[in-house]
Amino acid sequence: MKILIVGGGRVGASAAEYLVREDNDITVIDHDEACLKYLQSRFDLRVVVGSAANPAVLEQAGAADADLLLALTPSDEMNLVVCQLCRVLYQTTTRIARVRSSGFARYGEDFLREHFGVHRVICPEAIVTDYIDRLLDYPEALQVIDLAGGRLRLLGVRVRYDGMMVGKKLREIREHLVDIDCRVAVIYRGERPIFPSGDTKIQEGDEVFFMAATANLDKVLREWCGQQRRVKRVIIAGGGNIGYRLAKQLERDCNVKLIEHNANRATWLAEHLHQALVFQGDATDEKLLDAENIDEADVFLALTNDDEDNLMSAMLAKRMGARKTISLINRAAYVEVAQGSRIDIAISPAQRMIGPLLATLRRGDVVGVHSLRHGLAEVIEAVVHGDQKTSHLGGRQIADVALPTGCVIGALVRGDEVMMAHGETVIADGDHVILFVDNRRMIPKVEKLFQVKLGFL
Repeated sequence: MKILIVGGGRVGASAAEYLVREDNDITVIDHDEACLKYLQSRFDLRVVVGSAANPAVLEQAGAADADLLLALTPSDEMNLVVCQLCRVLYQTTTRIARVRSSGFARYGEDFLREHFGVHRVICPEAIVTDYIDRLLDYPEALQVIDLAGGRLRLLGVRVRYDGMMVGKKLREIREHLVDIDCRVAVIYRGERPIFPSGDTKIQEGDEVFFMAATANLDKVLREWCGQQRRVKRVIIAGGGNIGYRLAKQLERDCNVKLIEHNANRATWLAEHLHQALVFQGDATDEKLLDAENIDEADVFLALTNDDEDNLMSAMLAKRMGARKTISLINRAAYVEVAQGSRIDIAISPAQRMIGPLLATLRRGDVVGVHSLRHGLAEVIEAVVHGDQKTSHLGGRQIADVALPTGCVIGALVRGDEVMMAHGETVIADGDHVILFVDNRRMIPKVEKLFQVKLGFL
């Protein structure tokens, strides 16, 4: 696809990095020439210096031929204006805008589509906040992904020594969960993926990705990780958009403390948060963490805009006794290094944001795309259309589907019914299929599975 990205900052650069890997034709517009030179030195893409609100700049960037516009500058107003220009002047097929202000967002996507030509709105800060909130619902999870409108969830967990399944074969899970069905899509033992059978023996330290109906997750989690302990005491470092949003969501149910370095911002936070306690200070200050009883914290969240500060404060908090640490990391090179050390979970905002963009790019009726293991794997939710004559999937048993190497169908959602995938399960027209893809090079083959054949009407 020919993709025009407006904004070469963190969000735009992250989108460009990911989309270039998929062999798209990328052009980035930004007024910062140094930023664009840096992008061009790293990736195979075109750059145009200037304001995208100027039709001459859009023309130079090839907006007339673009299949997709991503307006990702920090300015909501700029993003909306660019979408409107591309609708009126070029009839760009798909227009996506980053909108952070609740003043715009509260009118809904229909309003923005009608008046500004925005097909889809993304807010990276809201996406990351909601994702962290889901992680806190399941303290032992490394990753939590909502599927089928929240009726089904995929969790990644590291098997603990006191988990009931340690040393047992996978088929034995049914002895404990008699009335509950779950599906293990893949097990990572170190860096090696294992596509399990009933005879696969579970080991302590295995990273297991499984799917289950949301209502059954607590019971399933006990099998892997032992008794769950709810999050009650939270310390947040960083009172920016994400830190504030999260504190606002958590303060009703948890004891929340928020540390903010900037004095003016700390005052603003104290005025706008009703129950959370706000402290002005440095989250890498050992004395401050000790004074605020870091050793009693269930979770310490490092959510500033500085990767190095996040890494240092999270590692310090873990050493001082915080039960779990979660750190926001913008630089991709840091994410792999950070997670699994003293930092329990490293979150890349770019990888959380990229899912909605990839769902737009994927061929077939794709509802959602979710990145796993820092972009190495994906979970795709797509709708099947057609029967045996017009579809590669419809009307067939799962065992009869020729799946690409490294791909596993984990579950089906039919109406309100969630069904774990088994070999004899028949896929029907209209089913939402949840498919795990270990190797992203297989994505084109997966897309073909969901494309209808000639003769489908």
